[in-house]
Amino acid sequence: MQQRLTQTEEQKQIQTQRLTQQQMLVVRLLGMPLTELEQNVRTEIDDNPALEGFSHDAVDSSHDRIEEDESENNEDFSELREREERLDALDEALANFGMDDEMPQVMHPSIINNQGAEYEEITYGDQVSFYDKLKEQILGVNLTEKQTDVMEYIIGSLDSDGLLRKDSDTLSDELGIYHNIMIDTSEIDKLIAILQSFDPPGIAAHNLQECLLLQIRRKADSPSKKLMEKVISDYYDDFMNKRWSKISSSLGFDEETSRAIYEELLKLNPKPGASLGETEGRNTQQITPDFIVETLDDGSITFSVNSGNIPELYISPTFASLLLDYQKNKANMNRQQKQALLYAKEKVERAQGFIDAVKQRYHTLYVTMKAIIEIQRDFFLDGDEGDLKPMILKDVAQRTGLDISTISRVSNQKYAQTRWGMFKLRYFFSDSVQTESGEEISTRRIKVALKEIISKEDKSHPLSDDILSDMMCSQGYSVARRTIAKYRKQLGIPVARLRKQ
Repeated sequence: MQQRLTQTEEQKQIQTQRLTQQQMLVVRLLGMPLTELEQNVRTEIDDNPALEGFSHDAVDSSHDRIEEDESENNEDFSELREREERLDALDEALANFGMDDEMPQVMHPSIINNQGAEYEEITYGDQVSFYDKLKEQILGVNLTEKQTDVMEYIIGSLDSDGLLRKDSDTLSDELGIYHNIMIDTSEIDKLIAILQSFDPPGIAAHNLQECLLLQIRRKADSPSKKLMEKVISDYYDDFMNKRWSKISSSLGFDEETSRAIYEELLKLNPKPGASLGETEGRNTQQITPDFIVETLDDGSITFSVNSGNIPELYISPTFASLLLDYQKNKANMNRQQKQALLYAKEKVERAQGFIDAVKQRYHTLYVTMKAIIEIQRDFFLDGDEGDLKPMILKDVAQRTGLDISTISRVSNQKYAQTRWGMFKLRYFFSDSVQTESGEEISTRRIKVALKEIISKEDKSHPLSDDILSDMMCSQGYSVARRTIAKYRKQLGIPVARLRKQ
């Protein structure tokens, strides 16, 4: 007999993923570049009296030892939890935290950068990042606490040029997975619209066309404003390819109007994020590499995770002695003393969690960079961009055993100093294209070949995209004309008629 569930009997099973507070701390620290992590560590030391730190000059950079220390820390306080009896609520709280013979281990010195290591620091922008300046503007908007958290996450997702290349669905998924914030895409769209009203104009646009339109719409009303908006809305491709005479003719501009509109359009900023830094000078902020990669003459490659000015972290001896006293004399303590110890216990737990999170960040960065070097070994040996192999986030994730989202966070806003210069970690990633022989090659290698062909062309008769496509095919790169045009734009190379000399 066919059975049928009534509406009241019907059950729906929903699977949700909730991160613990410790996991969220690990994720937050993992996404930080080194300079931001240094500030975060200093703030945590100031806020938590149970966390202390000191710096020293010589340190051991052994990666193996940090793994040994991690296993010891994972066993801290475990036996006491099992032995303590549930006497009253306060005793139970204290019993959840204890120790056997020693306090938690200090952070292993391998997490600290060798102060003798030499590295280059590049002047780039001003002392306060444009992300911080955007966050300051949040104070002028009436947002709830949840909306503020989401807004800060969106700001952190902006690229260095100030554009937002993640869609609302992606942002919603990331907020749910990494921050346990459930929010509809429609609410995210509203917050993005608010962010786009911040200074400088054009910030948080999803693409260059929207960026330019946002800047135009912030201008005072005038006939030229409407004409500028029409050019970017209806003739964007022609404008980007410098076909201004065609635009001027189509819109019926006279010579004076044509020149005035064109000059106004050229004043628009395609990278509003950069301009936000430039307004206050370009002399103080420095990019510090997160990785130092050394290529020796014998062909060996070594690297280290740069820990900059992060001090060696450890639990305060004062708080450690308080908890030891509780373990020895808990039977003779009054309620007031136990309350004081409960406060100490909470601070020590928080300090230990922060130490563990910083160590886990180090380990994750280490294994990720190790995998990147293994895949891109040829590039690190000779610095030839054409030797970069196809590599996507999934390739590194499979090699390290980490999640793709974790690799994405490691590679975002991180830099590696190499023998051949300073590179964003994202530089080493590229898609692949399959040749006629079935070989997969990096799109970056194709761009290098394209750039070389154009550099050798006769400038009095520059090569069209069709001819470039044929020449690339003759070299074994099966690339369509439209793909040639796309790569040429990405390389900042104009069309043939504009290259003519």
